[in-house]
Amino acid sequence: MSALEPGSFFADLTQVEREDLESRGRVRDFARGDTLFVEGEDPGWVAVLLRGRVKAFSYREQGGEALLAVRGPGALLGEVAAIDGLPRSATVAALEPVLALAVTADEFMGFLQAHGRVSIIIMRMLCQRWRDADRKRVEFGMFDATGRVAQRLVELAERFGVPYDRPHDRQAGADAGGESVRITLNLSQEELAGWVGASREAVSKALRTLRRHGWIETGRRRLIVHDLQALRRHAR
Repeated sequence: MSALEPGSFFADLTQVEREDLESRGRVRDFARGDTLFVEGEDPGWVAVLLRGRVKAFSYREQGGEALLAVRGPGALLGEVAAIDGLPRSATVAALEPVLALAVTADEFMGFLQAHGRVSIIIMRMLCQRWRDADRKRVEFGMFDATGRVAQRLVELAERFGVPYDRPHDRQAGADAGGESVRITLNLSQEELAGWVGASREAVSKALRTLRRHGWIETGRRRLIVHDLQALRRHAR
């Protein structure tokens, strides 16, 4: 199992709760690009990510994807549809090879009935997601594409960043006011555009602007943040 994201659903369970949930499901493998859930389908099961990362998205009427969220190890997926019994509200696909614990909706509801504390964890998790969705709606009206791209890069760096320090980068990182961070999650410009609600051309222009400032570096399947503080200031 990969390291669980701090504050994720599975990370917040006790050992006893984890073992009970694991006993109710089975582990499934998904390759990069595989679909776990499809928007509009009936909620037959929920998933807990054990390894790998996924994206949740909805298809736009005018074409393309509206990326709603990126989830990592420890995340609970499909719980809302399992709880309210309504069709799934988003499609979930693997961004990289994924290992997931699959639990039927009935078994998941039985698990919640057996562990009342877990229901509180889910309530808090859903409240956090709703607050995040509200914040992103406000950002959409307040910031241009460059500002929204900067916000998402800050989020990616904080959640999926690892220190990046090559010898000839050290001085640049120090001059920029901090260590460089390599974002380990590879999102295409189309996916990033769907996340910030902008065209691919607008996102490409925003990345060029951020590169020109020296705050980021991009390459083939590579995105490095050299000045996270500057990105945060721009995002605000």
